[in-house]
Amino acid sequence: LLQEVEALVARWNLCINLGGFFVGLFSVTLFGPWSDSVGRRPALVLPAVGMALQAAVYLLVMYLQLHVAYFLLGRLLSGLLGDYNLILASCFAYVADTSDKRARTFRVAILEACLGVAGMLASIGGGQWRKAQGYINPFWLVLAASLAAALYAAFCLQESVKPPKPAKLLTLSHYKAVYRLYAAPERLSSRRKLALYSLAFFLLVTVHFGAKDLFVLYELGSPLCWAADLIGYGSAASYLAYLGSLGGLRLLQLCLEDTWVAEIGLISNISGLVVISLATTTPLMFTGYGILFLSMAATPVIRAKLSKLVSETEQGALFASVACVEGLCSLVATAVFNSLYPASLHFMRGFPFLFGAIILLIPAAIIGWIEVWDSDQDYSHFSDASPSPADG
Repeated sequence: LLQEVEALVARWNLCINLGGFFVGLFSVTLFGPWSDSVGRRPALVLPAVGMALQAAVYLLVMYLQLHVAYFLLGRLLSGLLGDYNLILASCFAYVADTSDKRARTFRVAILEACLGVAGMLASIGGGQWRKAQGYINPFWLVLAASLAAALYAAFCLQESVKPPKPAKLLTLSHYKAVYRLYAAPERLSSRRKLALYSLAFFLLVTVHFGAKDLFVLYELGSPLCWAADLIGYGSAASYLAYLGSLGGLRLLQLCLEDTWVAEIGLISNISGLVVISLATTTPLMFTGYGILFLSMAATPVIRAKLSKLVSETEQGALFASVACVEGLCSLVATAVFNSLYPASLHFMRGFPFLFGAIILLIPAAIIGWIEVWDSDQDYSHFSDASPSPADG
């Protein structure tokens, strides 16, 4: 019976996540470019309302003991209004609107750190609350927080798109705006960089999601065999990487370009995953978590570099596409790493982390290659503008 329940849970989780992703894929790429004209506030209010509707449906299912298929209905309602991905896209676009290019990387890093702190508080507080009172009461907090976010965005948040202009919502021009980012023939250099940075972002976030999903399983098994308190400390340590990366990024920016900050962040990520893949004792596992303290420094750098490659009127379209990539990362990470973990148990329990570290060498190479290519371009322009000996 337990195996049957686990199989049903896995199947419904897959259906709910896939349904939300594919519906959200079309809504995010619709609302994101639309917000470049009408402003960011509508694109922040709508997904918050959608998440409140989802929480309300979940509460009805639990109170009335309805069929689990209604969970899918709640997720589809949230997906139609943009879901969590549209909130991410709109928030990052808002930061891009309100910051200059020099300060943008750090502003984006602050927003990334907020995600980490929120995740840590939800993980620790939500777990204890569920243990004490069950599953239903925490969803009342989800409903209240979603409604509070919607009200704040609607009545308190200052609009960042100035002046906002009315624009039709249901039109293919919004999807074309996302397509033009990667296919505009007049911007060949920017288009290549967008594609390469997007690939680097996809690989980096996929490894992040995949490793994060396996940490608890890895800690529960032999030889670590952690109890609940150690697992809680490990989860908190993994989330502290967001704050460590924020502080480290700020310090490193004083003496290094953003590209090299990202490379150091990737080195931290790769080294930490290698240590964790070999961890057989609790001190070694926490050593791996400690080495990961700069692991989240690369993602805000990539987001900021993507933002700088497009115009001010394309930020919503850009971050909508990035949010879709991030949603795809979650699905790919779950499929790849959750399949790789049981398949590698017989020869190396930590192999998925080692596999992730190897994959991260690709974004490190991409970011370094783009930096070298930019330097060559700048040098060639300088050489072309320099006077020749014949000019006296």
